[in-house]
Amino acid sequence: MFNVIIKTAILYFFAMLVIRLMGKRQAGELQPFELIIAVMIAEVAATPMDGPGVPITYGIVPVVVLLVLHNLLAYVSIKSEKARAFFSGKPSIVIHKGIVCRDELKKLSYNLNDLLEQLRNKDVMNIGDVHYAVLETNGELSIMLKPEKRPLTPQDMNMMPQNPGFCYDVILDGKLKIKNLERLGFTVNQLEHILKTHKFKHVNDVFLAMVDETGSVLIQDYRGHQSTGSINNG
Repeated sequence: MFNVIIKTAILYFFAMLVIRLMGKRQAGELQPFELIIAVMIAEVAATPMDGPGVPITYGIVPVVVLLVLHNLLAYVSIKSEKARAFFSGKPSIVIHKGIVCRDELKKLSYNLNDLLEQLRNKDVMNIGDVHYAVLETNGELSIMLKPEKRPLTPQDMNMMPQNPGFCYDVILDGKLKIKNLERLGFTVNQLEHILKTHKFKHVNDVFLAMVDETGSVLIQDYRGHQSTGSINNG
């Protein structure tokens, strides 16, 4: 029994490492060949756990082979458009200029209920609002709304709002993240100064602090109270 427990733990972390090496896609974003390999990894990794007499290499070696195969197919797909189309398929337009493409849905074995469900998942309740809809190779639906149904943007109003850039967490649960602060070009002294202006004596009094590239700060204490400010202004 102890042997099985040890093998299970080793294979768990090994399979997790292999999945990480395959990339950061979520399960719903996997291409068909990636999904097949992920399922096979789970299957072959479980083989040594069937009994204490099965060597752990019976799980590790096939997983390594599948990882090599995945990387090979991914490389070929990058280099060859034909190979990419063969392994992953091609995106399909299912709504064209507001018209549902019945023949395309039939070819994909994709019915109207599937289409309407996907639209609802995109917060589109009326199919008449859609100008284009494309079924991607991973099964996700990409949509383009009709011009009159699209959200109003600052560009539509001839506005040029300031770009705040990326926002970094600089304090998490009372712990200072100096590297993130340095990425933004600010110093610990600057951060401590603004904390003091908001009545925080120490960094460990702060539950969460976020700073963007313009110096805007969001601070929350352990009681749920939030305050905002700017490192540049102090």
